[in-house]
Amino acid sequence: EVQLQASGGGLVQAGGSLRLSCAASGFVFDEYAIGWFRQVPGKEREGVSCISRRGGSIYYVDSVQGRFTISSDNAKNTVYLQMNSLKPEDTAVYHCAAVHRYCPPNYIGMTYWGKGTQVTVSS
Repeated sequence: EVQLQASGGGLVQAGGSLRLSCAASGFVFDEYAIGWFRQVPGKEREGVSCISRRGGSIYYVDSVQGRFTISSDNAKNTVYLQMNSLKPEDTAVYHCAAVHRYCPPNYIGMTYWGKGTQVTVSS
C-alpha cells in the first residue's frame, strides 16, 4: 500500500521557520519524484516545490524561491521542505505527492497523494 505522510506543520510567527517531512512507503522511493503542494480553502491547490528522482532536478514556485529548500533522504524514504522567512501568505495545508521519475510540468499529473499538515503563519 502506497503511503505518503506529511508532518511538521504548526503555528509560527512571520519570519520564522518550519521543516516539513514527507515519509513515503509502498513504492520504490528513489524512482519517484516528490512534490509539495499547498491549499487554502476557496483557492486552487498550488505546487510549491518538486524534487525529481534521486534529486536530479529541483523546482520551486517563484513565491518561495530563496526561502524554501527541498531535500531528499533516500535512506529514510523521506523528503523535507525547509521553510524559512515564513510569511502569512504561506499559511495553508501542505501535502506531498509522488509521480514516477520526473517532476511534471506545472506540477500536473502526480500519482500518489498523502494527507496534509497545517502550516499557520501569524503576522
